[in-house]
Amino acid sequence: MPDRFVVHLEGRDLELSNLDKLMFPAAGFTKGEVIDYYTRIAPVLLPHLRDRPVTRIRYPNGVDGVHFFEKNKPGGTPGWVRLATLPVPGSTKSRETIDFVVVDELPTLVWLANLAAIELHTPQWRIGADPDLLVVDLDPGAPAGLRECGAVAVLMRDRLAEDGITAYPKTSGKKGMQLCCPLAGTQNAEVVAGYAKRIAEELARLVPGSITAKMAKQLRPGKIFIDWSQNNAAKTTVTPYSLRAGAAPTASTPLTWAETEAMATGEIEARQFTPAEVLTRVETHGDLLADLREPGPPVPHL
Repeated sequence: MPDRFVVHLEGRDLELSNLDKLMFPAAGFTKGEVIDYYTRIAPVLLPHLRDRPVTRIRYPNGVDGVHFFEKNKPGGTPGWVRLATLPVPGSTKSRETIDFVVVDELPTLVWLANLAAIELHTPQWRIGADPDLLVVDLDPGAPAGLRECGAVAVLMRDRLAEDGITAYPKTSGKKGMQLCCPLAGTQNAEVVAGYAKRIAEELARLVPGSITAKMAKQLRPGKIFIDWSQNNAAKTTVTPYSLRAGAAPTASTPLTWAETEAMATGEIEARQFTPAEVLTRVETHGDLLADLREPGPPVPHL
């Protein structure tokens, strides 16, 4: 196979390169396989990326090499890639605005995959709108793990339901999991984050031996940290179905509540999923997070 060649995809010409380069050396997983996964998962991934500025984590020489976060459009960005110029208050590079990439179509997704953008992260809001998602990250402190995350997820699901908010679980693709809740999109990030913090603190008081709502790392061993701060307007969360960088490729995987409960009780193994498994799951379940695209309720005011 040549090092570089052009493909024609949905009316766009893309140059692909070095498809045999190892992105996950320990697993023998190549850049060509990264592109193949993103191409095949695109029907369920693209709706979660659409109209959201995407932050990429790029690994030009594979997951064992140097990586970097990228928000601004990279050099050589094709003219057909959708860009959104957005303010970035507090930028570490003293920039008032950034030209973000927006992934609305398959060619843009494949173009990013060819740039070794292994991880894709998006905010809880769509461009020009207030947050339409509430997201909490359940981060386990060893020896707690994904099984304990599942137990806290069920507890949080039930508490959110008391306020009429429906939660959908997914693995993070690394060690924890997240809950995603559709909102009305009529409240700003400060209101949503304030509500998430209040619920996290309430659950931490209820089960102080297993849950913390404080960010201090010394408080986390053996507990699940409910990271309510994911709802800050400047924060992003790994997008559903995105690959994650590690020794072996995994992906952020939507779960059913039956699976989450079974993980929490030990009936099934609590683990992350490979790209091949995620594709098989989509064939079986479709997009378990499809309802996130429908408006939910507003969060209760404090």
